[in-house]
Amino acid sequence: MGFGPQTLPCLVFLLCVWSQVTGLQGHELRFGPCQVKGVVLSELWKAFWAVKNTVQAQDNITSIRLLKPEVLPNISDAESCFVAHALLKFYLNVVFKNYYNKRVEFKILKSLSTLANNFILIISKLQPSQENEMFSIKESAHRRFLLFQRAFKQLDIEAALAKAFGEVDILLTWMEKFYHQL
Repeated sequence: MGFGPQTLPCLVFLLCVWSQVTGLQGHELRFGPCQVKGVVLSELWKAFWAVKNTVQAQDNITSIRLLKPEVLPNISDAESCFVAHALLKFYLNVVFKNYYNKRVEFKILKSLSTLANNFILIISKLQPSQENEMFSIKESAHRRFLLFQRAFKQLDIEAALAKAFGEVDILLTWMEKFYHQL
C-alpha cells in the first residue's frame, strides 16, 4: 500500500497542527539553574480558576497574606530553584494533602489532582544544587520560605489551609516569571 501525492499535504497539515497543539514541548520553567519541561502553566491556571471561588470563600482572614511581598519578589535566579522547591513541596505535603479529604465536599477533585500532579512533576525535576558555594543562596532562600511557613503556623490550621490554597494564584503569578518559550 503506497502513499499518493495527495497524502503529503495531509501529513504536512497534521504536523503543523500537532506542533501548535503541543505547545508544552516549546515551554519550560527555568528557576535559575533548574529547568522543568513539560509543564503547561495555562492548565494550572485553568485548574485554579475552576476552584478559586470555592476555595477563597473559605478564607475569612483577608488582612493576612502568607505569600507576603518579602517572600516572593526580588528572588535571584539562583534562589528561585530553592524557593520553588520548598513552596511546592509544602503545598503538596501540607495544603493539598489536607484538602484531599475535602475534595468531595467542595467538588474540587479534578482541579486538585491537576495542581498536585503538576507540582509533583515540577518538584521531581527541580534539583537544587547541594554544592558548598551555594550555601549562602540556599540559606537566603530558606529564610524566605520560613517567612511563609511561620505565617502559616500562626493561623488556625483550617484558616491557614484555606489561606494557602486561596493564594495559589499568587504562587502561579510568581512562577510565570520563570516560564519561557524554548
